[in-house]
Amino acid sequence: MNDGKDTMSFLESLWSIIVAFFFIAYLILLFQIISDLLRDKALSGGVKALWILCLFVAPFISALIYVIMRGKGMALRSEIRVRESVEEAENYIREVAGAPSPTQQIEAAKALLAAGDITEAEYARLKEIALA
Repeated sequence: MNDGKDTMSFLESLWSIIVAFFFIAYLILLFQIISDLLRDKALSGGVKALWILCLFVAPFISALIYVIMRGKGMALRSEIRVRESVEEAENYIREVAGAPSPTQQIEAAKALLAAGDITEAEYARLKEIALA
């Protein structure tokens, strides 16, 4: 028979979930800060090492100070990295897919015009799109 002394109450379970949530949120923030530090080209190696040391000696307060002092720049650097990644992916896809060059597109449109499949206005529009 169980007298209830070795089981957790609802409030203890809820408190454990809340603590686990904040701990995981802190770990995510810590990894974001460290990755931002290591990728920031404006900071010297000594400053980066000092920030990392502070993050391990006084983790909560130094993480809070970092977010307050460098949070806006952190967001901008993250946005720039995302844009560069998207641009690289798009360039790679274009390269692999073998998208026709503007010259090839104009030549194809000219062949359609010569065959009588498109009008002069449609040819001009296709040429304009290819050169854009």
